[in-house]
Amino acid sequence: MVLAVEWLDEPRPTVRLIDQTRLPDAEVYLDITTVDDLVDAIATLAVRGAPALGAVGGLGVVVAMNQAEADGWDDGKLAAQVDRIRNARPTAVNLAWGVDRVRPAMAGGPAAVLAEALAIMAEDADANRALSRLGADWILAHTGKDRVRVVTHCNTGALATTAWGTAYGIIHELYDRARLGLVYADETRPLLQGARLTSWELTQDGIDHVVQTDGAASSTILRGLVDVAIIGADRIAANGDTANKVGSVALALACRRAGIPFVVAAPSSTVDLSTPTGSQIVIEERDPSEVTTFDGRRTAPPRARGFNPAFDVTPHDLISAVATERGVVEPATHPHPRLLAQITG
Repeated sequence: MVLAVEWLDEPRPTVRLIDQTRLPDAEVYLDITTVDDLVDAIATLAVRGAPALGAVGGLGVVVAMNQAEADGWDDGKLAAQVDRIRNARPTAVNLAWGVDRVRPAMAGGPAAVLAEALAIMAEDADANRALSRLGADWILAHTGKDRVRVVTHCNTGALATTAWGTAYGIIHELYDRARLGLVYADETRPLLQGARLTSWELTQDGIDHVVQTDGAASSTILRGLVDVAIIGADRIAANGDTANKVGSVALALACRRAGIPFVVAAPSSTVDLSTPTGSQIVIEERDPSEVTTFDGRRTAPPRARGFNPAFDVTPHDLISAVATERGVVEPATHPHPRLLAQITG
């Protein structure tokens, strides 16, 4: 299994990332030892995915502390550099969560922070396995299918986590149980995380799949070609509204019309109780040229402007189930207090 995020002690303390912008053409690794390089890797999506960003947030504080010692930063500059990491991507809550979790350990030095960051990674790996089992159980019980045909959006496998995957983890669990049919992987515009990354992981794992355009997904659902949609989440608001890669809400609407489940899979750390509803989630807007160009070539007329929101919000009443390591809840049918009690502990 590929590791999206690793910590190396030798030859010097380093965060090693697989550069996801280079996949599937080449497996290239980035060895990160400065805050500038880490923030750039986050902003350019060399590393991405909510759980992976949580790990990077924790490890990034170690990077900042090591650089502070080497470059002679005072406490104020160190705090500002840690905040740069924390705020590098505003929609995904796990990045800030990872930084905030390790921050109290800074008084104990880099070793104490590193221990907490490595604990985040170990817990995420365990959470992925647990939510995958629980999510697969729920899907099999609610679809009644011997083999479940799945549509998924963006990338939620090992590349998006510290190991295994969230929505992809459920797909893999169904595959391991010999209960998986064909997988439809949305290409996921504009950076093609589905075509480049999810398809790469499915291929590596020997899982039968096809890649489809985002525009085809709703029709695929309404034609009865799939039994469930499974996606990940970058932030889950207190009422169960969910932010994920732009295009996700279209799947939810089609699933409601078709009468099939729409399932969100995420670790409980993705639940943000400080955000009451999805309307308060900041939607990151990326460089418009990602829409108006393709593979470095202009595809829209010279004066055309791009609109490039990276995420959308699916209202909780369209979500059949949220699978976390602590259980599966049903936002569309269960009251708000019960939702929070089960997925936040």
